[in-house]
Amino acid sequence: MVHQKCNDHFKRFAMQRIWTFCFFHSAKIIVVPSRICNIIFSRIAFVALQQISLLVDRKPIQMHEVLNKWGREKTPFIFLIDFECKKPLCWKLDDPSAPIKINFQGLKNYMGGSALNSRSSFNLIKHPISIEAYRSKFNEVMANLSYGNSFLINLTTKTPIEIDLGLEEIFHRVQSKYSCWLKDEFVCFSPETFISIKNGNIYSYPMKGTIDATIPNAREILLNDQKEIAEHATIVDLIRNDLSLVANNVSVSKFRFYEEIKTQTGVIGQISSEITGTLPANYQEQIGDILFKLLPAGSISGAPKQKTVEIIQKVEQDERGYYTGVAGYFDGENLDSCVLIRYIEANNIYRSGGGITFQSNLADEYKEMIDKVYVPIF
Repeated sequence: MVHQKCNDHFKRFAMQRIWTFCFFHSAKIIVVPSRICNIIFSRIAFVALQQISLLVDRKPIQMHEVLNKWGREKTPFIFLIDFECKKPLCWKLDDPSAPIKINFQGLKNYMGGSALNSRSSFNLIKHPISIEAYRSKFNEVMANLSYGNSFLINLTTKTPIEIDLGLEEIFHRVQSKYSCWLKDEFVCFSPETFISIKNGNIYSYPMKGTIDATIPNAREILLNDQKEIAEHATIVDLIRNDLSLVANNVSVSKFRFYEEIKTQTGVIGQISSEITGTLPANYQEQIGDILFKLLPAGSISGAPKQKTVEIIQKVEQDERGYYTGVAGYFDGENLDSCVLIRYIEANNIYRSGGGITFQSNLADEYKEMIDKVYVPIF
């Protein structure tokens, strides 16, 4: 983690010969000049801290500024940002002490790992929530849709699993477009790009719509499903508007193309689109700003984004943390990143979900949530 901004505060106050007081609150570092320290120490500490928290800048350390700096310097880095943007992390790509491993389409920040890749089979047992428990959340989402509070809401749940593999072993064995492991936290094997940047152009590939690909005519069924068409069009429009915040000439270059993903139990068909735009010539200097302006990812929140996130927090009643956040790397010129889905927490909780619209069916959404609990090891 980067403490440069905090260090800069201390240096500034030290040069002015002002005593400082520093405390931590919800992963935020707050530096208080001596005039406010007098207030703190003149009252009971707990009450004083409550009062002083209203007077000082409570913004978290601004990671986007660090990424902007590294972008200007063309310093390669890795970033990890949670859904709520409360605990973002970043490391230089060559940092040997980084507690994170990534394998993004062949780009790795580690050496070795073959010793963890020797087992030929594994067991996975799912314990999903009951359909009654899911129904309660589903009905609350549908009520918000009927009130017009949102057009599309991404509803996710937790599924306890039994698996005879550790998180790091899973990381080294999965076959996935994007793999990410954070020590003692999670493993993720995501098929979904958040954004990629190549030669000054930005690309996004929202993924909405899945089906059991072994069903006869699965591709045609999915491509012609009216609920899936509406859901996908809503997200594509949202992402198009999001990219317009940071890029020019934004357009949908490919709309609703079909792909297949292998799992240990079969094949899942999915629908994606490609949206592109042109970034400013100095985009590396704004790389942190670009990332944070686009968060959270539209495909795992909904539309309109801000109100839908509020609904998600109320219905799910739990922070998502790094699940449905984003991870990625910058190589000094270009960037690639993923949405953190297909995700297992350290306590063997698998998190999955899907987009809900007014056309959604309870049984279908419940089945989709369970079907997305898989590990792509073959």
